[in-house]
Amino acid sequence: MRYLVIALFVSILISSCTQKPSYIKNEGYVFGTTYHFTYESKTNYEPELKALLNEFNRSLSTYDPNSIISRINKNDTLVVADSFFIQCFEKSMEISKLTDGAFDLTVAPVVNAWGFGFDESKKADSALIDSLMHFVGYEKVVLKNKKIIKQFTGTMLDASAVAKGQGVDVAANYLEKQGIQNYMVEIGGEVRVKGINASGSLWKIGIDKPIEDPTASNRELQDVILLTNKSMATSGNYRQFYEKDGVIYSHTINPKTGYPARNSLLSTSVIADDCMTADAFATAFMVMGIDKSIALSKELDYLDVYFIYADSLNTLQVYASEPFKNLIAK
Repeated sequence: MRYLVIALFVSILISSCTQKPSYIKNEGYVFGTTYHFTYESKTNYEPELKALLNEFNRSLSTYDPNSIISRINKNDTLVVADSFFIQCFEKSMEISKLTDGAFDLTVAPVVNAWGFGFDESKKADSALIDSLMHFVGYEKVVLKNKKIIKQFTGTMLDASAVAKGQGVDVAANYLEKQGIQNYMVEIGGEVRVKGINASGSLWKIGIDKPIEDPTASNRELQDVILLTNKSMATSGNYRQFYEKDGVIYSHTINPKTGYPARNSLLSTSVIADDCMTADAFATAFMVMGIDKSIALSKELDYLDVYFIYADSLNTLQVYASEPFKNLIAK
């Protein structure tokens, strides 16, 4: 009997030592939105992830008056850019050039005027927009020796169109540094995945049907894709908008005109290796419209795209690049 107990104990010990780690789920709020992290690990890294994202927020949040970007917007001559800000700025300048200014960090003054920025006053009129456009243009700011140099002091930066995606990358890169091979990191709908889920399958990511619903309570899926080792970001005007005097104003502002983008595109989903790139291009495509977006996406072989747009009869249509089509769950 004694030998049986010892043998049983050894068997249990060996089994516990070889047991695969389970999948841990973290969820909560960050950057004014929700986050969901799922990863295969024996250790719960949520405290470290939250601390890291709070540090990231102190760099790029325009809602924190003491953040690096807020101090830059207030023309604080002592502020020095950290690694988060530098990465964001350099990637943003790269995409601004590729999109001919459809993506632009300096759009902040007009975004604020329309009521979609950190100053939600909704005070836009043609005279104000014309005056503010003097300060808009990505070529009017440069980064030198970790400091932003502005052509005009009235120029302000807003990283909201890229920061969520970058935050996803920050969290995902942290998990990878811990040796985690299977994870999903999602912040406010922007997502990066690696490996497989707890069921041993590819990660299932939904694409919302563009239904006008600012509360997000009435959600329908347009499609579901199976994804691994990639990032996806989606941009659309069907949730972030407001109505004034019978006119609907969308949150996507065209940096070239200073006015809300008006075209047939309703939703853009972009797949890239990193989520920051996907996030920025998703916004840029919403500004560019369907034809220019398709043309540019074909030139950039590191992007896969899925566009929902309205045709001349106001019927929903979908354009998907060939690699993207292969990811759609049958």
